[in-house]
Amino acid sequence: MARNGRRREGGRRTREPVSEPVDGGLAQLLPDPDRPRAWTLLLDGAPQSHVDLDDPAYLEFEYQRRIGHLIDLAAPPGQPLRAVHLGGGGLTLARYTAATRPRSTQQVFEADAALTALVRRELPLEGAWRIRVRGGDARAGLARLPGGGADLIVADVFGGARTPAHLTSGEFLDEVRRVLRPGGLYAANLADGPPLAHLRAQVATAAAVFPELCLIADPAVLRGRRFGNAVLAASDRALPVAELTRRAAGDPHPGRVEHGRALADFTGGAAPVTDATATPSPQPPARVFHRR
Repeated sequence: MARNGRRREGGRRTREPVSEPVDGGLAQLLPDPDRPRAWTLLLDGAPQSHVDLDDPAYLEFEYQRRIGHLIDLAAPPGQPLRAVHLGGGGLTLARYTAATRPRSTQQVFEADAALTALVRRELPLEGAWRIRVRGGDARAGLARLPGGGADLIVADVFGGARTPAHLTSGEFLDEVRRVLRPGGLYAANLADGPPLAHLRAQVATAAAVFPELCLIADPAVLRGRRFGNAVLAASDRALPVAELTRRAAGDPHPGRVEHGRALADFTGGAAPVTDATATPSPQPPARVFHRR
């Protein structure tokens, strides 16, 4: 097999899937039949990332589109960001930030070193991008960063299909807020299904740390009708809720934005999570592929 999963057949270059064991299981890169240099990364059969090497601003997964909206609205268009990504996968959102906000400085913490090596080899980053990928635990890496230095922190960390417990607590979010500059933005990919106990508790936990937050998700997920992803945004400044609502509603898979009193009511009196009470996010049903 050639580099980037390509080989020659009768003088014609074709793309083949790439499979390789990594720390978290079996990683696979599958070519996107609709995009000539796009790939889907799977881990033990579950889709984790989608990367288009020709168009890094293209976001295939619906939850990544919602985080993309937050990246777009984190600062005036084109302004570089100092971004921290907790969880790397295919580095889709770091690529998006680099493509849409040139000269951004980004740090990525990804615990799976073998996965990072595979992604770097098969889905190489552009040389001009200021993206540094570091190994190790996301919370430990965050604790080493100076206070007030980040414009944006994106959390998208899953061990298998579950967010580790120590990344769900108020103490973890205290570290997030410490590293953010005043007015900085936190965006987290959360996954849950009925009865939404984890999601409600995560909103309550964020509300105990940040004065402003909103939640973006498929209405069916918010109603507890199916397992899925929700994107939580938090800051110490007012969030661009009206524009987020417009963008989410216009997506190929429309999402709803909850904020204010409606979001407070959504928590249903759930208690904030602490390190002492934290548990991993729920295991998705067998029929659900969790997307990173």
